[in-house]
Amino acid sequence: MKLLLVEDQEELASSVRNYFSKEGDVCEIATTFSKATEKLYAFSYDVLLLDLMLPDGDGLSLLKVVKENWPDMGVLIISAKNALNDKLHGLELGADDYLPKPFHLAELNARANAIFRRRKQEGKRSLTFNEIELNLENHEVTVNNQSLDLTRKEYELLHYFVVNQNRLLTKQAIAEHLWGDYMDTMDSFDFVYQHIKNLRKKIMAAGGRDYLKTVYGAGYKMKDEE
Repeated sequence: MKLLLVEDQEELASSVRNYFSKEGDVCEIATTFSKATEKLYAFSYDVLLLDLMLPDGDGLSLLKVVKENWPDMGVLIISAKNALNDKLHGLELGADDYLPKPFHLAELNARANAIFRRRKQEGKRSLTFNEIELNLENHEVTVNNQSLDLTRKEYELLHYFVVNQNRLLTKQAIAEHLWGDYMDTMDSFDFVYQHIKNLRKKIMAAGGRDYLKTVYGAGYKMKDEE
C-alpha cells in the first residue's frame, strides 16, 4: 500500500511514516497544501491521510481536488478539528473515514488498510494470477499451492505487478512505488532489476511460468505467455 500523509507536525508525520514503513508500506509526507498538490500530480497513491489544518490552505479544499482528479483514491481525514460539521463536510466531499487526534498508530493503520481493501481490492482477501495466489491479509504467496519464501520488497513487487497486470511499468515507477521518498538516495535503478530477477527465479523454481517480461528501453510488464 502506498500512502501520502499531509501533515505539518513533523514529529507526528515522522512517527506515522516510520510505523507504516515497519508494516511494509510506503508512506510519503507533504507538510503543506502546495507540496501535497505537487506530489499528487507527480505520483500515484492508494490512500491519502489528510490533516484539515494546513499552514497554506484548507484540507477540505485539497479533498475536493483529490475527488475531482483521482476519485478512486481512498481518503482518511486525521485532524484535531473534530467538530461534527467538519466531519460531516469531509464525508460529504467523499472522504472514506475520519479519525480525530490524538490517535493510536495501530488504529490509523487498521483504518487505512480497510479503506485500501474496499477501494483498491473490492474487499478481496486474495489476488490470483493463473497459478500465483497472494493472500492479502498475511502477505503469503503460493505458486501451484506451494508456498514462496519472499522478502517484504519481493512481495510488494509481485503485488504491484499483479494489480497492474498487462500494464507497462517503468523502472522509475517501480522504484518510486517500493521506496517512495527514499528513492532519491539511490544511485541507479539496478536494484529494481535484481529484485525482479530474484522474484522470477523463485516463481519458476516453484513450477510457475515466467510472466515478468522485459520491455527493452521502457520497463517491465506482467502478462501471460504468448
